[in-house]
Amino acid sequence: QVQFVESGGGLVQPGGSLRLSCAASRNFFTFNLIVMGWYRQAPGKQREWVATVSINGANTYYTDSVLGRFTISRDNGTVYLQMDNLKPEDTAAYYCNRAPDGWYVWGQGTQVTVSS
Repeated sequence: QVQFVESGGGLVQPGGSLRLSCAASRNFFTFNLIVMGWYRQAPGKQREWVATVSINGANTYYTDSVLGRFTISRDNGTVYLQMDNLKPEDTAAYYCNRAPDGWYVWGQGTQVTVSS
């Protein structure tokens, strides 16, 4: 089955930066032909959409709370999320999946913790 592998999370102070990566399993031959997104889930909350990147990478969309701070991109089978000026409220497990429906099985995610 198709799997996503997220990486790049960690502990960072407020105002810091992280770059997340998302790769698909080798059997996902159409990965470069689908719209992809990043999602996050904070403890005790539902998973929420964060950002979307179009198939060719030319169009991007963001939830209001990260607009101007996060940048989604994709390149040759990997989707990235550059996160700058991180805030404590960005603390969550971050996941990638097809957008907007999160169709595929969710990966393990990568934990981002913003704390001083």
